[in-house]
Amino acid sequence: MRPALRALLILMLGLCITWAVGQETMPLPRISVEVGNARNPQEVSTSLQILALLTLLSVAPSILLMMTAFTRIVIVLSFLKSALGTPNIPPTPVIVGLSLFLTFYVMAPTLEEINRTALQPYMKQQITFEQALERAQKPIRTFMLRQTYTEDLNLFIRLSKQPPPRTPDDLPLTTLIPAFILSELKTAFIIGFYIYIPFVVIDLLVASILLSMGMMMLPPVVVSMPAKLLVFTLANGWGVLAQALVAGFR
Repeated sequence: MRPALRALLILMLGLCITWAVGQETMPLPRISVEVGNARNPQEVSTSLQILALLTLLSVAPSILLMMTAFTRIVIVLSFLKSALGTPNIPPTPVIVGLSLFLTFYVMAPTLEEINRTALQPYMKQQITFEQALERAQKPIRTFMLRQTYTEDLNLFIRLSKQPPPRTPDDLPLTTLIPAFILSELKTAFIIGFYIYIPFVVIDLLVASILLSMGMMMLPPVVVSMPAKLLVFTLANGWGVLAQALVAGFR
């Protein structure tokens, strides 16, 4: 009976679609893309702005990785997953999602400033598109400069073979962004080292206890993993780590 009911439902659905298409009161929408000559310079400017916006949306994931707190947070959480000895728990989408929302939380003041000083005046047509871009760069530049080590910044300034900038506003983004990423990687690895220490101690204690009891055939991971999960849960590890990550951004 199930195949017959399924065929009947498919037939009824097809009839409904045919009837809907045949009715004059329910026309199907038509989508068309046209390319024509611009009537005035404003249409050209608007088209270029739309093209720039689409390009920006296409590289938004890269911007998220390079110019926000996402890199540090996702690397630290990945270190935690490895230190716990659970490579598949939490799943990678959960780690990425948590990193994304923590990034929004950390970047909220910066995004709010961009919205207040650049986006809203541009939407109200108080400033031009170029002025909005210039204003939007300042909060992002300030955020990245606070997180970047001086030695990493000096490294890329030397590699650029350009004269040192007099003020932070004179520092080009092509120099600041790689220095910021390098600093974030360094900070994330330092935090990962501190995360590994207590779990390594638990592994050593469990291995020593099993060896002293003569249970050499029992893998230490079988005993140490529940112990690490218990200690991490009792210590409110997720909350402590999230608080440390958020407070670590100056």
